[in-house]
Amino acid sequence: MDNEYFASINEVSKRLSIPAHTLRYWEKQFPTAIRPTTGAGGRRYYRAETVARLETIKSLLYNHGMTIAGVKKLIHDGDLPKSADDFAISKHEKASVATQQKTTMSSEVSDDIATAISLLNTARAILTSGQ
Repeated sequence: MDNEYFASINEVSKRLSIPAHTLRYWEKQFPTAIRPTTGAGGRRYYRAETVARLETIKSLLYNHGMTIAGVKKLIHDGDLPKSADDFAISKHEKASVATQQKTTMSSEVSDDIATAISLLNTARAILTSGQ
């Protein structure tokens, strides 16, 4: 879509397979992210970047299982991805880092437990040899 192109709410509704009333609802829910230009008679026209944001929001809500509150938080924090694919990659990277941290922590805990067992065995040996 060319950046100078304006799409009517009907065109956007068909392109995204979303009813027009849902688009109007999203405008109220995400006013900083979705601001259509209004023409004569109050008709809504969307810029290409707004349509791209709508595509991302649709994917986050319908494909990634996010809630409206979750998407609002992304928008508020300035973390709304350019596309839902970017969100999926980011989410995967975060999960990978979390798994890596758990593995590192588990390894450290295992080392600490092994050291404690060794000390306890040494203490047991000292105590039993003194009887």
